[in-house]
Amino acid sequence: MSRRLTKLQMLRQGEAPKPASPAQDTVCGDFLDYLKGECHLAANTIDAYGRDIRLFLQWLGGKDLRKVRVGQLSDFMGHLRDKGQAPSSIARTVVAVRTFFRYLQLEGRVTDNPAELLSTQKMWQRVPGVLSIREVDDFLRSPRKTDTFWQRDRAILEVLYATGCRASEVCSLRVRDMSLKERHIKAHGKGGKQRMVPIGSRAIQAIELYLEQLRGKLAAKSPHPPEALFLSRGGRPLDRIQLWRLVKLYARRVGIDPKISPHSLRHSFATHMLAGGADLRQVQELLGHASIQTTQIYTHVEHSRLKKVHRQFHPRA
Repeated sequence: MSRRLTKLQMLRQGEAPKPASPAQDTVCGDFLDYLKGECHLAANTIDAYGRDIRLFLQWLGGKDLRKVRVGQLSDFMGHLRDKGQAPSSIARTVVAVRTFFRYLQLEGRVTDNPAELLSTQKMWQRVPGVLSIREVDDFLRSPRKTDTFWQRDRAILEVLYATGCRASEVCSLRVRDMSLKERHIKAHGKGGKQRMVPIGSRAIQAIELYLEQLRGKLAAKSPHPPEALFLSRGGRPLDRIQLWRLVKLYARRVGIDPKISPHSLRHSFATHMLAGGADLRQVQELLGHASIQTTQIYTHVEHSRLKKVHRQFHPRA
């Protein structure tokens, strides 16, 4: 066996790789400018891609990008897996690296694109955690009238499940985005895309109660009239971290899996829609997915439902 350690072995044995070179830092900045100026990606996506590429360049340790091969890219993904990164995060990193090398190719900085051969392996993917309908019911009822901001919190949880919106979309909702009489809201999705999302009666009632009893009091604490629907105790727009903490708080209260997040309600929304017979294309539109492939992660539910029907009605099942 060669005495020379690979970069992956060095990382596993605790030896730090060389830092990214100044030239790599520059090309990373140029890449992020490209994503913003020409691809018009959402700020959160650009931030996530930036973290992924900086981590990749740090792992690469100053190596010439023109000499990178697909085997090294696979080693990097394996390193992320060994560090305990979630499969969904690794899958996003694969996309970021692919996009990065495509940019380098467009700019003439590399001639070959090894990332095109990098697949999102099944072992990096998983079906997102989904709550049962009973768990959802318990969860949505978890804010109590003894809680300081229970009207707001109940409205938030109802909107998350009723619409399947992302946490960032719920935080960016404005009062003028509400069309409660028409039973829909306007969601501001990734890349500045907007979509109209239907909303059910329970969520509407929760929003109306919050608007009637609490939002005005919170808004009065702000020096300027806030546009955001959901406000913090100081009258500022609620951010994703605060939303995440609220979800964790109420999950603990009713004894739900502590790994639950705002995205779990989005997953549950899609899963329950498909289980109830909704078409995959309809769910794609409701979720605001640009590609049907993203929505297909939920088809495991459809398959399980069909298996149940087959066992129940087929004479030789």
